[in-house]
Amino acid sequence: MPRTLPTDEEVREILSRRRTRPAPRPAPKAGRALQGLIKELDAKFGRGAQALEPRWREIVGDRLARVTRPQKLTKGRGGAGGTLELRVAGPAALLVQHQSEDIIARVNLFLGAGSVEKLRIAQGPVKPPSDIAAPPKRRPAAQPLAAQDEAALKAAVADAPDVLKGPLERLGRAVLGDPGKGRDRAGR
Repeated sequence: MPRTLPTDEEVREILSRRRTRPAPRPAPKAGRALQGLIKELDAKFGRGAQALEPRWREIVGDRLARVTRPQKLTKGRGGAGGTLELRVAGPAALLVQHQSEDIIARVNLFLGAGSVEKLRIAQGPVKPPSDIAAPPKRRPAAQPLAAQDEAALKAAVADAPDVLKGPLERLGRAVLGDPGKGRDRAGR
């Protein structure tokens, strides 16, 4: 026999006697849920490329620090060494590629043996760090020579072929015009 449906009053009475379950709480945000794990991994493995950035000049030297920046450090699987991605100013990429073994050795001295096995080069603009001095400027032009030095230089170059006279005179002026070079301590 089919069962009859309860009336509205019976439905209200049934629902008032039953306890309803509270709605489930929403899942925590992924960042908050993983925060403890991230802190533990950070303490165990370091911060990656961000740990290299403040000491990059010490690690690779002034010359390379002007044209490179550590971008990303990817850890290898199963305890194998990782890959360090460097941002390199375009023309310097070849220099960095040739010095990659030396750079890897220096980074491993800083992070620990076997931390980095490969270097990945990404070309692009690199802002030089503010704590590195600008490259030295060119020296000012040599001072004009005294009349007797100019005459001695002309006499010394007189026997040279015509093609070489001009360059030899310029070289002689540069050497004799610089007080620290070209003359011995007695001033000769």
